[in-house]
Amino acid sequence: MKQLSGLDATFLFLETPQMPMHVGALHVFELPSGYPGKFVTALRKHMAQRLPVAPVLRRKLWWMPLNLANPAWVDAVPDMKQHIVEVQLPKNAGLDDLEAAVGRLHPLLLDRKRPLWKFHVFEGLKPGPNGLRRVAMYTQLHHAAVDGQAAVALANAILDVTPEPKAPDIRPSTRQKTFRLEMTEMLRGVLGNQAQKVAQIVRELPATVGTLKDAASTALAGTSLLGGKKGPSNITLAPRTSLNLSVTEGRAFAAVTLPLSEVKALGRAHGATINDMVLMLCSSALRRYFAKRRALPRKSLVAAVPISLREKGDSTADNQASMSLISLGTHIADPARRLAHVKAATAAMKTTMGSLKSVLPTDFPSLGVPWLIEAATALYGKAKVADRIPQVANLVISNVPGPLVPLYMAGAKMITNYPCSIVVHGLALNITVQSYDQSLDFGLMADAAAMPDVRELADAIAIAFDDIKALPMPGDPDHADTVPAESMVSRAGRRLGDTVGRVTQSVVGGAVDAAVSQVTRRVLSSPAKKSTRPAPRKHR
Repeated sequence: MKQLSGLDATFLFLETPQMPMHVGALHVFELPSGYPGKFVTALRKHMAQRLPVAPVLRRKLWWMPLNLANPAWVDAVPDMKQHIVEVQLPKNAGLDDLEAAVGRLHPLLLDRKRPLWKFHVFEGLKPGPNGLRRVAMYTQLHHAAVDGQAAVALANAILDVTPEPKAPDIRPSTRQKTFRLEMTEMLRGVLGNQAQKVAQIVRELPATVGTLKDAASTALAGTSLLGGKKGPSNITLAPRTSLNLSVTEGRAFAAVTLPLSEVKALGRAHGATINDMVLMLCSSALRRYFAKRRALPRKSLVAAVPISLREKGDSTADNQASMSLISLGTHIADPARRLAHVKAATAAMKTTMGSLKSVLPTDFPSLGVPWLIEAATALYGKAKVADRIPQVANLVISNVPGPLVPLYMAGAKMITNYPCSIVVHGLALNITVQSYDQSLDFGLMADAAAMPDVRELADAIAIAFDDIKALPMPGDPDHADTVPAESMVSRAGRRLGDTVGRVTQSVVGGAVDAAVSQVTRRVLSSPAKKSTRPAPRKHR
């Protein structure tokens, strides 16, 4: 019996109609010339062939008696017509139509009696620039089954690197399939699992306490919380914004694509990682969005940033992630200083979280936990607790590395890969970014009541990218690290003087010229007089 880990099951217990707990993506595909038949038909056949190498798609939940502990996974045979459905859009539909469709579909909960996934195929898109037919697909995968890295591993199993689908590497399995669990097996399995988890916690407790103590000391030493001028603090309460309220059942979605090579080049030039650049782009866009509405907090916005706890090469279909906090520097007007703030904040986070990765739990005893979490979640939402208590973050920003080569599905080339993720009470905006081929694809999921105009924020990310490209590069004469401070002050003074001079000339210049002319005329028209002033004395 494979019981869900504590972290996996938490996503089930937190789910409500206001907080769907599935993730996915919006993909746009380009079909080759002369593509036969309907894409949805070809996709169903393709997925049926890939099921043997995608076990996450052929299992469903089996609940424990009285929901006493975490449920388990059992085998299932998915009905492709139920899991892959077609959606007809208006003729020549574009990205705005796709975004609206995702906003309508994302709030729909997955059927827990079936495997926890569903694909929606959109027909009716306008052809691409080359005239080839295009289709799109919005995928739903429950977060109880996969995290970001597990979803990438699943994509590698069901997608191809060539237009011609590969033959899946299927090895005969000797495992006996289990489609149901008997009472004796459930009770024995639950009690055994709980005992093992408690024993493991006890064994690891001394090392865990020591690691937590060292990490806390490191985090506090690098911030200004204890006085003194130190680095930016990630350990702080977030300012209250329109994003930090209880969410509704509505969703708004927007997407934007940036050239990956240019983002990487800018990052290298400024000594920043891809993750730094993603946070900087989001920071600049959020600053523009809130400043336009005169709602920009004086205090920096804080992002909750997922971090992977996976060992290298681990592609198991479960959740192995935790959450960190990063100050975005939205209170800083100067883009260069804001980028420096983001870089320092991410460095501080890595210093702290690097030592914590080994002790952060992804599994824990679950006896009675389902009742507790479900009751607390219901109370939290109904009482609108998020509207009243301080928040530690304003939004979620996640950067998931993806494949850097073009991929194909059922013979169609994938053009874009916009992630679609989760918003929760108190965090009404989720920006998830994934690299794909030559692009960096941003998916912005927002609560429809908190940010119905999320498309404007997506446009602001593109503007922020242009602003970063305009920044002086290190080594340039105008760069802050190159120009001495006194030179910068002097140059600023000259610019200010020039500006004042131009304004003065335009406002009073005419009057001054008239007065000078009048005095000149009087002097010239007056008779010359001999000076009676004594001659100046000569000094040796």
